[in-house]
Amino acid sequence: MVTVRTHHLAAYLDVAIDQLDLAGWVEQLCARHQLNADELGPALVLAGAAARRAQLATPALDKVWSREVSCLHSGLEMVEILAEFQLDSAALQAALLYRAVREGRLAVAEVEAEFGGEVATLIEQVQRMAVVTTQRNDSDTGVFGGHADHQAVKIRQMLVALIEDVRVPLIKLAERACAIRAVKGAEPDKQQRVAREIFDIYAPLADRLGIGHLKWELEDLAFRYLEPSDYQMIAKLLAEKRSQRQSYIDEVVATLREQLDSAAIAGEVTGRVKHIYSIWRKMQRKEVGFSQVYDIRAVRVLVPTIDDCYTLLGWVQANWRGIPREFDDYIANPKENGYRSLHSAVVGPDNKVVEIQIRTFAMHREAELGICAHWRYKSGDGAPSARDYERKIEWLRQVLGWQQQLESDVAGLGAHGVNEQRVYVFTPDGHVVDLPAGSTPLDFAYHIHTDIGHRCRAARVNGKRVALNRPLQTADRVEIFTVKQGAPSRRWLRTARGYLASSRAREKIRQWFSRQRDSAAANSERHWLLTLEVSDRRGLLLDVTRALSQFGVNIAALHTSDLDAAEKSMQLELTHLFEGDQTALIAVLEQLPGVGRALLVPQPLAIDSEPQP
Repeated sequence: MVTVRTHHLAAYLDVAIDQLDLAGWVEQLCARHQLNADELGPALVLAGAAARRAQLATPALDKVWSREVSCLHSGLEMVEILAEFQLDSAALQAALLYRAVREGRLAVAEVEAEFGGEVATLIEQVQRMAVVTTQRNDSDTGVFGGHADHQAVKIRQMLVALIEDVRVPLIKLAERACAIRAVKGAEPDKQQRVAREIFDIYAPLADRLGIGHLKWELEDLAFRYLEPSDYQMIAKLLAEKRSQRQSYIDEVVATLREQLDSAAIAGEVTGRVKHIYSIWRKMQRKEVGFSQVYDIRAVRVLVPTIDDCYTLLGWVQANWRGIPREFDDYIANPKENGYRSLHSAVVGPDNKVVEIQIRTFAMHREAELGICAHWRYKSGDGAPSARDYERKIEWLRQVLGWQQQLESDVAGLGAHGVNEQRVYVFTPDGHVVDLPAGSTPLDFAYHIHTDIGHRCRAARVNGKRVALNRPLQTADRVEIFTVKQGAPSRRWLRTARGYLASSRAREKIRQWFSRQRDSAAANSERHWLLTLEVSDRRGLLLDVTRALSQFGVNIAALHTSDLDAAEKSMQLELTHLFEGDQTALIAVLEQLPGVGRALLVPQPLAIDSEPQP
């Protein structure tokens, strides 16, 4: 579990950055989190050294940022948080370097040159998340400008980045956790500003991710600055009876362990810390006092299987009286973010109320790490499986739900927010495509590439063949089928047929037809002289005529002449031949039986009625 600052990290935070032993820190980090030291060690040492150089080379910026923690120490702290999620080296390097880039001490181009495009892209995408803060700003201008359309574009870019790669919000959450920890000695207005942003934006995002312990820490620290008197009141009440409460929890834990042993269940039982903000929220919601919050005393039990969960629950309910309306089965009915557990408030020993939480080890891992417990961070591990798509779709819905939650409080967006105007669909390899609402597979094809759109002839959505004008829904997986040579249809431009919702796709089709008209006008006045060396064969002229018709070519005149007894020369005056079709036409003609060599020469004027010598 993430804690406010572990003693492991504190030892390094107190050391001057020019004396900090990066190699020693990496070695301890990998040992604590069971990371691959051979892979991560050199990568993190290099990133740490770059952050240190950037910090030491820009002393003037120390006054601009006036941070209590250097960009290097902040990077170390972010990595400590993210290492628990088993992120790859690119994500951890990006985290270590992020504050140096954010503070203007290190350019993204320098990061890309030394650490590669993946690390640089992650940092850029994390920086894009600043748009959600700007979106909530009451002023008319912000980081990305004040125009609503421009803001909407930036928000969509940010959402695509989040949906595409879950490492992006994780890095941002780690950075904000470091920020709220660091403002302990800052001015009250800064504490309030950072706390409000975290409380309104990033704690809900952690909740959507399902990262319970990070959400709780963000909420508690933000609550400390937003409602200091209430925070101190609850903290004092918790501290006053801490020893009595702990003694009682120890008794309940021992009883439950005995029951697990008697049932031959290999489980774990621990006391659970109740968080200050959750206590205050329950007091507000239920309009009760501190003494009436039943889960201040709480115990968590982890067992191997779901059957074990209900077995233990049966014992608890049979031996301790349940509190009415204080039982929740989140295994049968998981929360929106996927959280699963059994919660039951009961009157335990000595007639004191205690909350019992029961879940499997796997459920606990999911509750601690959320969607990250299953996420594949590497994109090159082969074709995505069906389960990978399910997880990405689950994450997509959580991101969009989070954005809708933010939009509900933003003036100017309201019920007609960004998400209602867009659909987010997946390519076959799992990448996200952002399209206007009402878009079709044909819109999708043109978004991928203009040529794909022109040659599109069929589509599959979620594994089923569909019409090209079938509206797409968020989370659809779209696959396009094309022909080798093809052109758009004028039917696609007819609004009533519903083939296109994107003005961009319509414009691409109009441009194609405009080019064809221009080319046809130019070529209708130009004549071409086609010379064929042929042998005398019945039906040859018919075959040549058919070949020319495939290219829409008109024959203006035909001339033949004898070369010798066996071969003849055939000359044809052609019109309406597009220059791009010349090579293909010659290839088709030379494959015809009886045709030797074909020669095509442009003529500025029509050729004479007599063949050229």
